[in-house]
Amino acid sequence: MDSPVTLACALKVEEKAARKAGARTALVGLGAGLPLPEGPLVSFGFAGGLGDALRPGTLVTATKVVDPSGRTLWDGPALEVAGAEPAVVVASDGVANEPEARRALAEGSGASVVDMESGVLASTGRLAGVVRAISDSGNQPVGRLVCAGKADGGTDWKVVAAAFATEPLKSVRTARDARRATSALTRAAEELS
Repeated sequence: MDSPVTLACALKVEEKAARKAGARTALVGLGAGLPLPEGPLVSFGFAGGLGDALRPGTLVTATKVVDPSGRTLWDGPALEVAGAEPAVVVASDGVANEPEARRALAEGSGASVVDMESGVLASTGRLAGVVRAISDSGNQPVGRLVCAGKADGGTDWKVVAAAFATEPLKSVRTARDARRATSALTRAAEELS
């Protein structure tokens, strides 16, 4: 990359993975609701797979960001990250957790991946690319842990405790998948920094 880019991360865990690799980062919060840094941005972090083809831990790099109807918000060359699969990312205003909601997003948009930040970042005109790690797939909803992320990028530990108490198997699987995705993000950040 010619000019330095900032890896824009919604969650503190994503930012920590990128910083560990020495990348320039910014915490932008869920839905990129916090102030954005100046300069070119890479939408970087977790994403949900809309189908079953992309498994947790898979890296994707966007060729296009679309809205739920399939209208293009950004397109460009996919960033080169070893092992990353090219993908169309749909920008969502909220979490799409259940399989039915994910199927509807996939059918309406033509995308294979969903996140809540790439559309906002695309609207700045400074989006240089999207690199995401699949944290959950279309056939395995996250369950109550889906509400653990806070708007400021932090973690609501009460929600985490309640999820593990009421949905232990689903929560353990989700945590394991998030660790895979976090490891993939660190590898990707090493290449982007």
